[in-house]
Formats: sequence, C-alpha cells, structure tokens
Amino acid sequence: MKLKPIRDQVVVITGASSGIGRATALMAASCGATVVLAARGRDALDTLAAEIAASGGHAVVIACEVSDPESIAHLATEAVSRCGRIDTWVNNAGVAIAARLEDLPLADARRLFDVNFWGVVNGSLAALPHLERQGGALINLGSFTSDVAAPYMGMYSASKAAIKGYTDALRIELKMDARPISVTLIKPAPIATPVLQHQRNLLDRQATMPPPFYRPEDVARTILYAAEHPVRDLFVGGAARFGSVFGQMLPGLADAGAALFARQIFKTRKAPADRPDNLYTPGTPATTTGDTHGHIARPSLYTAMRTRPGTSVAIAGAILTLGFIGRVSRRT
Repeated sequence: MKLKPIRDQVVVITGASSGIGRATALMAASCGATVVLAARGRDALDTLAAEIAASGGHAVVIACEVSDPESIAHLATEAVSRCGRIDTWVNNAGVAIAARLEDLPLADARRLFDVNFWGVVNGSLAALPHLERQGGALINLGSFTSDVAAPYMGMYSASKAAIKGYTDALRIELKMDARPISVTLIKPAPIATPVLQHQRNLLDRQATMPPPFYRPEDVARTILYAAEHPVRDLFVGGAARFGSVFGQMLPGLADAGAALFARQIFKTRKAPADRPDNLYTPGTPATTTGDTHGHIARPSLYTAMRTRPGTSVAIAGAILTLGFIGRVSRRT
C-alpha cells in the first residue's frame, strides 16, 4: 500500500485541542497538510486554527463528542464536504482518572471507556468508508500501559488494552477483504502533555507518572510517519518499548516492582483541594505541554531512529566509526 506525502493529505485529528492532538495538528499543518481539528471545546479549536493560519497553514474546525456515534459520523461527513476527502484519520481523544479501582465510581469508569475506547470504535467506523475510497491511514492512540498496567490508572490501562485488541482485530478483518487502509496503533510512554492537570484525581495525593517523560512532538512525528508509511504499531520512547518487553517476558517481576514502588513513583505532592478535570467537560488550559512534576521532557532517540531511517544510518555509522578508531588505537 502506498500512502500520500503529508503535504498532500487531509488529516482528521480528534482530541486536537491540547496535548498530543495539538502537537500533531501543528506539525501536520507545518508540513502542508489540511488539518481537520475535532474536540469538545470550540474555543480552544478556534485558537489553534488561528495559530495554524498565522503560520500559513490551513485548518478546519469541527466540534465533536467522540463518545456520540452521531456526532463523530457528522465529523466525517462534514470533513469530506469541506475538504473533499479524508486521507488520514487519527483517533486521539482520551481522558484519564487517577484512582484505586475499588474507589472508582462506576459512572466515571463508564465515562472513561465511552471516550477512550468507544471514541476509537466510533471514529474508526465513521472513517473507514471514506478512507476506503482512495486509500488511507487509520491511526489509533493507545499506550504502553496496554502491555504493562499502571497502578492507580487501572481503568485507563484497561481502556488502552481494549483499544489494542480492537485495533488488531480490525486490521486483520480489513486485510481479509484487501481494503486499502493502513491501520496503526501508537503506544507512547509518559508524555509531557497536560494529562496530569486534566485527569480526574481521586487519590489523597497528586497523581503522576514515572519518568522519563518524552515530548509531545515525538508522538506527533510518529503519527505523521504512520500517515505516510503503512506500519502495524509504533512505540514512542525507548522506555515504552523496554517496559513492554520487560512486562511480557517477566510479568511477575514487573508486577512485584510496580507494587513495591507504586506509592513513591505514582503519587507526589499534596493534591489541590478543588481542581477541575476534563472527564465530562473540556479541560483548561488547552496547551501542548503540561506539568511533569519536576521531570524534564527529553527527546526520544529510539523514536528518532524508528521514524527517521537516515538517523539510524548515521548513528550506526558513528558507532562503527568509533569502534574502528578504538580498535586501531589499541593496536598502535
């Protein structure tokens, strides 16, 4: 399957108002793509569209509630009506809750699944008929927590595991019918987005995630790579890849380590008494980056090597050169 260059694409992004979605929209627009911005918060989308326009890009704003099949179907038909087609569809919208599973209200748990899992299902079903017309890419945002569950984020981990299962099965069914749609699952490590400010926190302390944190731009670059290259799945951040392999090879040890250190690495300072979240209403502020509780967001060498073949060749060449120099030095 051959996918178009990003500069020639119409890209639909759900959850585009902040975090990974916002970073992806800015990067795609800077590469020349027409970007369809979708989220619940119209004001944040309008601000982002104005920022893209000011840089010479083109963005279309369509407010959408991904948990509502009719709303997301409208997003798809309106995107085609206003842009002519859809080349890449990114199911990115998501919410998070920090809580022990026994303390999590059922209504909140169902809401999280409505957005995270059913948002992906609704978006996929709305996008497929349009992607099939000329071929295209369906990209779903999962998480490395689909492979290694995170304490205090159990329902979030469960929703990402459900997304993985759905995405893998959908990919097989599309292959059975030889339909020209690439299906990619993106599995990021902890990313320095506003997720820690936007999530509902039911713990007695401020919830966090274990470092290292990576930049939202690393995820955006990975998404755009998948929009141009048919690939099954992609991790973002070497920590995500390592954690997944470690958790699958030594699950008992991974569980024991998480249980031993969970209270130290998943909870930090005292939580604010009254803090808004984005579980039921749009979160504020709508920014690309967020508080990482003192940890520096680092670029991912693993991601650069995975999505930029030239970088891999350069690094391999540098390693071979250093090895050769070291060998010569020892001989002399």
